[in-house]
Amino acid sequence: MSTGNGLEVYEYAVLQVVPRPERGETMNAGVLVYCRAKDFLGGRVHLDRDRLRALDPHADADAIADALEVAAAVCAVPTPPRADRRTEGALAASGPGAGEDLGRRFRRLTAPRSTVVRPGPVHSGLTADPAAEPDRLLAALVLPV
Repeated sequence: MSTGNGLEVYEYAVLQVVPRPERGETMNAGVLVYCRAKDFLGGRVHLDRDRLRALDPHADADAIADALEVAAAVCAVPTPPRADRRTEGALAASGPGAGEDLGRRFRRLTAPRSTVVRPGPVHSGLTADPAAEPDRLLAALVLPV
């Protein structure tokens, strides 16, 4: 949806790491950004291993990093032409999220779940450049200050 002043509405969610769900302690480790008007889906991740060790010295940092990378990779899967999305494309495409509409992919990635890596709530904003938002949000919400 365009606002008429060159800005587009986008949605984002922060990927959180919850190494010990019973304790409820979280750390931000990535962002997912979706802009329907620009047909854009992007993700950036950063796992601060020192912070993770502070929350849980026994957490499997490599497995958590892999899970975060998969979420970012699902965002980066090329989207086939619209005609392919309806039939063979979604079935013939390979990789996680291949052939899936970007909005559906974002909704799947941001669906609530109780795992060690989980999405936070979806928020919205306005931007002139959706492709710049993942890096901006990563710096603002995830990277050390």
